[in-house]
Amino acid sequence: MPSDPNRSVPKAILVGAMVAALLDMVDPIIFYGLRGIPPRQIPQSIASGILGRAAYSDGIPSVLLGLAAHLFIALVWATLFVLAARAVPFLADHAIAAGLLYGAFIYAVMYYLVLPHTNLYPRNNPNPAPAVLLNSIAAMVFLVGLPISLANRRFAPSSRVSSN
Repeated sequence: MPSDPNRSVPKAILVGAMVAALLDMVDPIIFYGLRGIPPRQIPQSIASGILGRAAYSDGIPSVLLGLAAHLFIALVWATLFVLAARAVPFLADHAIAAGLLYGAFIYAVMYYLVLPHTNLYPRNNPNPAPAVLLNSIAAMVFLVGLPISLANRRFAPSSRVSSN
């Protein structure tokens, strides 16, 4: 069976990362925008993981740094999933379930292992309001994990060997 030229591992990674990064940026812009936070502060808050409090007074450079860091993180998560799906058929065969589980895994890793070790300002609240907590979890599950998994299903070549 000839390979499909529209499918490739890099394409699956790039599409998954770009869709996840975009959705995961739009969500807090809307969520926090409804609470009076200006859109520029969302990528600045990401940049604060590197720069600390200074990210909020650095203007466009910190916005761009935050956007770049956000896309880089999405690329890492998409790469890990797409490569893992090459070795673990369940991930490709059950894209929706795998994506939802992957999103929950991403949430746990980011909020309990990664973010506590950054310069994030303000520091993560260990007891966020229920709406903030639910939005954060839902965003990782539905807007990050699921799109990465669905991009893998749609754009990665099958890792199954044909038995013809």
